[in-house]
Amino acid sequence: MQRWRVPLGFVCLALFLLFAQPRPWTLAIGALVALPGLALRAWATGHLRKNEALATTGPYAHTRNPLYLGSLLMGIGFTIAAGRWFLIIIFAVMLLGIYLPVMRVESATLAELFGEKYQHYARQVPLILPRLSPYRSPDHPEVSFDSALYRRYREHRAALGLLVAWSLLALKAFLFK
Repeated sequence: MQRWRVPLGFVCLALFLLFAQPRPWTLAIGALVALPGLALRAWATGHLRKNEALATTGPYAHTRNPLYLGSLLMGIGFTIAAGRWFLIIIFAVMLLGIYLPVMRVESATLAELFGEKYQHYARQVPLILPRLSPYRSPDHPEVSFDSALYRRYREHRAALGLLVAWSLLALKAFLFK
Protein backbone atom coordinates (compact mmCIF):
# COMPACT_ATOMS: atom_id res chain seq x y z
CA MET A 1 0.00 0.00 0.00
CA GLN A 2 2.89 2.36 0.68
CA ARG A 3 3.84 2.36 -3.00
CA TRP A 4 0.28 3.18 -4.04
CA ARG A 5 -0.10 6.07 -1.62
CA VAL A 6 1.31 8.80 -3.90
CA PRO A 7 -0.15 7.57 -7.24
CA LEU A 8 -3.58 7.18 -5.65
CA GLY A 9 -3.19 10.66 -4.21
CA PHE A 10 -2.81 11.99 -7.75
CA VAL A 11 -5.88 10.04 -8.88
CA CYS A 12 -7.79 11.50 -5.93
CA LEU A 13 -6.56 14.99 -6.84
CA ALA A 14 -7.72 14.54 -10.44
CA LEU A 15 -11.17 13.42 -9.28
CA PHE A 16 -11.37 16.35 -6.89
CA LEU A 17 -10.41 18.83 -9.60
CA LEU A 18 -12.87 17.28 -12.05
CA PHE A 19 -15.85 17.40 -9.70
CA ALA A 20 -14.89 20.45 -7.65
CA GLN A 21 -17.14 23.48 -7.49
CA PRO A 22 -14.97 25.79 -5.40
CA ARG A 23 -16.14 29.20 -4.31
CA PRO A 24 -14.14 31.95 -2.66
CA TRP A 25 -15.59 31.10 0.76
CA THR A 26 -14.83 27.34 0.43
CA LEU A 27 -11.27 28.19 -0.63
CA ALA A 28 -10.83 30.45 2.41
CA ILE A 29 -12.28 28.00 4.93
CA GLY A 30 -10.33 25.12 3.39
CA ALA A 31 -7.12 27.14 3.64
CA LEU A 32 -7.76 27.72 7.35
CA VAL A 33 -7.75 23.95 7.80
CA ALA A 34 -5.04 22.98 5.29
CA LEU A 35 -2.35 25.51 6.20
CA PRO A 36 -1.94 24.29 9.81
CA GLY A 37 -1.59 20.79 8.35
CA LEU A 38 1.17 22.00 6.07
CA ALA A 39 2.90 23.71 9.01
CA LEU A 40 2.60 20.54 11.10
CA ARG A 41 4.24 18.49 8.35
CA ALA A 42 7.09 21.01 8.12
CA TRP A 43 7.58 20.96 11.91
CA ALA A 44 7.52 17.16 11.96
CA THR A 45 10.18 16.71 9.27
CA GLY A 46 12.56 18.86 11.28
CA HIS A 47 12.41 16.27 14.07
CA LEU A 48 12.54 13.08 11.99
CA ARG A 49 15.60 10.94 11.40
CA LYS A 50 14.05 8.02 9.52
CA ASN A 51 15.24 4.63 10.79
CA GLU A 52 18.17 6.29 12.61
CA ALA A 53 16.53 7.49 15.82
CA LEU A 54 13.09 7.26 17.36
CA ALA A 55 11.39 10.64 16.92
CA THR A 56 9.78 11.62 20.23
CA THR A 57 10.25 15.38 20.28
CA GLY A 58 8.49 18.31 18.66
CA PRO A 59 5.14 17.17 17.27
CA TYR A 60 6.14 13.53 17.88
CA ALA A 61 5.75 14.26 21.59
CA HIS A 62 2.02 14.74 20.93
CA THR A 63 1.21 12.19 18.20
CA ARG A 64 3.12 9.27 16.72
CA ASN A 65 2.10 10.33 13.21
CA PRO A 66 2.27 14.11 12.83
CA LEU A 67 3.06 13.81 9.11
CA TYR A 68 -0.15 11.87 8.54
CA LEU A 69 -2.10 14.19 10.82
CA GLY A 70 -0.79 17.11 8.76
CA SER A 71 -1.78 15.31 5.57
CA LEU A 72 -5.21 14.62 7.06
CA LEU A 73 -5.69 18.33 7.79
CA MET A 74 -4.50 19.24 4.31
CA GLY A 75 -6.89 16.70 2.79
CA ILE A 76 -9.83 17.93 4.84
CA GLY A 77 -8.96 21.51 3.87
CA PHE A 78 -8.74 20.57 0.21
CA THR A 79 -12.06 18.72 0.44
CA ILE A 80 -13.70 21.79 1.95
CA ALA A 81 -12.10 24.01 -0.69
CA ALA A 82 -13.41 21.77 -3.49
CA GLY A 83 -16.94 22.67 -2.40
CA ARG A 84 -18.53 19.29 -3.13
CA TRP A 85 -19.38 17.35 -0.02
CA PHE A 86 -19.60 13.92 -1.72
CA LEU A 87 -15.83 14.20 -2.22
CA ILE A 88 -15.55 13.48 1.51
CA ILE A 89 -16.37 9.86 0.63
CA ILE A 90 -13.45 9.62 -1.81
CA PHE A 91 -11.13 11.21 0.74
CA ALA A 92 -12.35 8.94 3.57
CA VAL A 93 -11.92 5.78 1.46
CA MET A 94 -8.38 6.81 0.57
CA LEU A 95 -7.58 7.67 4.17
CA LEU A 96 -9.01 4.48 5.66
CA GLY A 97 -7.88 2.21 2.84
CA ILE A 98 -4.32 3.43 2.52
CA TYR A 99 -3.12 5.49 5.44
CA LEU A 100 -4.38 3.38 8.35
CA PRO A 101 -2.73 0.19 7.01
CA VAL A 102 0.47 2.13 6.28
CA MET A 103 0.52 3.46 9.86
CA ARG A 104 0.20 -0.11 11.16
CA VAL A 105 3.08 -1.32 9.00
CA GLU A 106 5.24 1.62 10.05
CA SER A 107 4.39 0.97 13.70
CA ALA A 108 5.51 -2.65 13.36
CA THR A 109 8.72 -1.52 11.64
CA LEU A 110 9.48 0.96 14.42
CA ALA A 111 8.78 -1.71 17.05
CA GLU A 112 11.27 -3.96 15.29
CA LEU A 113 13.90 -1.21 14.99
CA PHE A 114 13.58 0.34 18.43
CA GLY A 115 12.09 -2.44 20.58
CA GLU A 116 10.94 -1.59 24.09
CA LYS A 117 11.78 2.10 23.65
CA TYR A 118 9.15 2.29 20.90
CA GLN A 119 6.69 0.13 22.83
CA HIS A 120 6.89 2.51 25.81
CA TYR A 121 6.49 5.52 23.52
CA ALA A 122 3.53 3.91 21.70
CA ARG A 123 1.75 3.25 25.00
CA GLN A 124 2.09 6.94 25.95
CA VAL A 125 1.48 8.74 22.65
CA PRO A 126 -1.66 8.30 20.51
CA LEU A 127 -1.49 7.02 16.93
CA ILE A 128 -2.99 10.11 15.29
CA LEU A 129 -5.05 12.42 17.51
CA PRO A 130 -2.60 14.43 19.61
CA ARG A 131 -2.29 14.38 23.36
CA LEU A 132 -2.31 17.79 25.00
CA SER A 133 0.75 17.45 27.23
CA PRO A 134 3.98 16.52 25.49
CA TYR A 135 5.56 13.12 26.01
CA ARG A 136 8.94 13.27 27.70
CA SER A 137 11.20 10.34 27.04
CA PRO A 138 13.10 9.28 30.15
CA ASP A 139 16.26 8.57 28.15
CA HIS A 140 15.85 10.95 25.22
CA PRO A 141 16.76 14.64 25.49
CA GLU A 142 14.61 17.30 23.83
CA VAL A 143 15.77 17.89 20.27
CA SER A 144 15.14 21.17 18.51
CA PHE A 145 13.89 21.64 14.96
CA ASP A 146 16.57 20.99 12.32
CA SER A 147 15.91 22.80 9.03
CA ALA A 148 18.45 20.56 7.29
CA LEU A 149 16.07 17.66 7.85
CA TYR A 150 13.26 19.66 6.24
CA ARG A 151 15.44 20.02 3.15
CA ARG A 152 16.72 16.43 3.32
CA TYR A 153 13.21 15.00 3.17
CA ARG A 154 12.15 17.55 0.51
CA GLU A 155 9.11 18.59 2.49
CA HIS A 156 8.93 21.77 0.41
CA ARG A 157 7.28 19.53 -2.22
CA ALA A 158 4.19 19.28 0.03
CA ALA A 159 3.98 23.08 0.11
CA LEU A 160 4.46 23.28 -3.64
CA GLY A 161 1.85 20.58 -4.22
CA LEU A 162 -0.66 22.37 -2.02
CA LEU A 163 0.04 25.66 -3.82
CA VAL A 164 -0.48 24.07 -7.25
CA ALA A 165 -3.65 22.25 -6.18
CA TRP A 166 -5.04 25.40 -4.55
CA SER A 167 -4.18 27.44 -7.64
CA LEU A 168 -6.09 25.00 -9.84
CA LEU A 169 -9.11 25.20 -7.54
CA ALA A 170 -8.87 29.00 -7.52
CA LEU A 171 -8.73 29.07 -11.32
CA LYS A 172 -11.80 26.87 -11.44
CA ALA A 173 -13.56 29.07 -8.88
CA PHE A 174 -12.86 32.38 -10.61
CA LEU A 175 -12.58 31.53 -14.29
CA PHE A 176 -14.99 28.66 -14.80
CA LYS A 177 -18.02 29.75 -12.80
